[in-house]
Amino acid sequence: QVQLVESGGGSVQPGGSLRLSCAASGGIFGFASMGWYRQAPGKQRELVATITRSSSTNYADFVKGRFAISRDNAKKTVYLQMNSLKPEDTAVYYCWYNFGRLDSWGQGTQVTVSS
Repeated sequence: QVQLVESGGGSVQPGGSLRLSCAASGGIFGFASMGWYRQAPGKQRELVATITRSSSTNYADFVKGRFAISRDNAKKTVYLQMNSLKPEDTAVYYCWYNFGRLDSWGQGTQVTVSS
């Protein structure tokens, strides 16, 4: 059983920055792919960014150049640095863990971008 706990969400003005963290317990963090998804009200959950066990990254087009995903295997933590935030980035952000057939999700953290 893998538990994922996100933190770092909050409210920020357009153009601002936030850094999300996701701490994992259980599982085999160093061998897992990790990522961030988000879900805005009335919309489906969508991929934001992923990072493999070898730290290869993948980003949704709408965050390329603004967001950066990284991981610290010693701390079993994955991060999402979000810069140049826009109102359309407002959503609940979920941490994702994948190892083989096992997918696990965090409880989500709210990010609100508003002036």
